[in-house]
Parts: sequence; C-alpha cells; structure tokens
Amino acid sequence: MSELRAAVIQDDESGHVLMLGWMDDEALAATRATGLVHFYSRSRQRLWRKGETSGHSLHVHEIVPDCDDDALLVRVHADGPTCHDGSTSCFTPWLWRTILRRQAEAAEGSYVADALARGPAFTARKVGEEAVEVAVAALAEDDARVVSEAADLWFHLLLLLRSRGLDPAAVDDELRARRR
Repeated sequence: MSELRAAVIQDDESGHVLMLGWMDDEALAATRATGLVHFYSRSRQRLWRKGETSGHSLHVHEIVPDCDDDALLVRVHADGPTCHDGSTSCFTPWLWRTILRRQAEAAEGSYVADALARGPAFTARKVGEEAVEVAVAALAEDDARVVSEAADLWFHLLLLLRSRGLDPAAVDDELRARRR
C-alpha cells in the first residue's frame, strides 16, 4: 500500500466541508478514472467507493493537492447525505445529529420523536410560541433568560426543519446566497 493522503471532501456549490477520508494511490487512481470518490478504508484495509452501500455517491468536480502533495481537496457534487447518519456533512453540529439519532431511535418518551411524529403543524406552533418567549425575554428579562429562551427557539426551529425533511445546511446556503 502506498502512503495515505488526507482527502477533504467539499461540496462544489456551497463550499461546505462534507467529510474527511483517506486516499492511497489506488483510491486516487480509481477516483480519477471513474469520477466517483474512492477511499482507502483503514479499518477494512481495502479500497471502497463512497456510496457503494448507501447509493449516495460523490461526483468529482476537481481534485487539488496541497503544497506538499500529502493532502487533497476534492470538490464534489453529492447524490445525497454524505454522513452515514443521514446528515449532509460529517461535520454536522451535535444538536442536529442528536435530533436525527433520537428520531431514528423513536424511543418511547422521547420529546424529539414525539414532536416529529406529530408533524410540521405541531413543530410550527412550537416555533411560534418560543419566538414570542424570546422576544418577551429580550424586552423584560435578564441575559440568562434570553439565552435560555433562544436555545428553546433554536431547538424547535431545527425540529421544524427536520419535520419538513430539510437540512440546516439549506438555511446556511440561503444566507450565503444573500451575502453576495
């Protein structure tokens, strides 16, 4: 096996970092030959193509080596979520990852699972309630209360996005587009 290079996988359109993988010469050659990202799995000790089991392949737009040629930036278009947990990116914030996990587990007594099972109408009402509580706290309460209410709003807004099948990365993309 040749030396491994870190391969930073970046969405070509948004610029979001999606994941980090490892490429040896064989993985890099397979990636260039097929236009689909291949990695060397250190745990399985073999070549593998991203998406071979999930169907969420990474289509290469560009491969850029760093100045020492020991790391690669691979700009891609993803067919779907990149992370094995269903997230757009393996660098997804912990709260979103927790929401996805609790929805998948659907444990009895889980507020997340229950709220998502109730659907967008329930989560939309909760977002409205929490937004009012943030505004009231901002006008009449101390900073600790504002932070507490903002946390509730943030959490319920993420639940609303999930209940609609949206990823927070789409919100980030929208804000980036407005910046231009």
